[in-house]
Amino acid sequence: MRIAIVTGASSGLGREFVKEIARRKNTDEIWIIARRSARLLDLAKEISCRIVPIPLDLTKRDSLPALESLLCEKKPDVRILVNAAGFGKIGVGDEVSEQDRSDMIELNCMALVNVTMAALPYMKRGARILEICSVAAFQPLPSLNVYAASKAFVCSFSRALRWELLRRGIHVTAVCPYWIKDTEFIPTAKKSADPQAVRHFPLASHARRVAKAALRDSKFNLPVSTPGPVATIQRILTKFIPHEIVIACWEGLRRI
Repeated sequence: MRIAIVTGASSGLGREFVKEIARRKNTDEIWIIARRSARLLDLAKEISCRIVPIPLDLTKRDSLPALESLLCEKKPDVRILVNAAGFGKIGVGDEVSEQDRSDMIELNCMALVNVTMAALPYMKRGARILEICSVAAFQPLPSLNVYAASKAFVCSFSRALRWELLRRGIHVTAVCPYWIKDTEFIPTAKKSADPQAVRHFPLASHARRVAKAALRDSKFNLPVSTPGPVATIQRILTKFIPHEIVIACWEGLRRI
């Protein structure tokens, strides 16, 4: 049984990945993971292929054994894994609560690693892993400090894992999009002590476009996918411009 697994599937980018994978009809089932079970059930009604909703709160480590048990029981051929679960909070220093900081690290980093490692024993040559990262991974970002640091971790982890899995023929791609306007990320990030810390999100892209580009890039085994021109330009510029200058530019832009 050929399956895809998508975390963070209840909304935004994860939801679009489910739709795009279903359109390609390369899998028998799509296992969709998120904490909001009602939304998973609603999504299952929209998709033509077989959907297996798995309601889990991945910020809680004790939720992972449920996925591991299901994998052990079904022993599927995992063809695609998309780790899209994640969130960010805007704020300076202790404006972001201890709970939010902890949950960001747990979900963006630990859950991503643990889900990946749980799925790997069930992946064969030609399987693909898409770790959803961000252009925030390319430089430190004041007011998105913990979030950007967590995405730098994901990018580094993904690129190293890609080399580790080359002999097994498993593709790993770090997907690093720019702002995405039609997801819940921006509204969630702005729920902070200073919702105006980042005032505008110019040239934001769309979730479907990002999902389509990322799946295309992973098919070609690209180590990093930067869907869209803004993300690509940012990736290139941060290779040559010192981070202190990039940070200073960000500090100015976020106040405009």
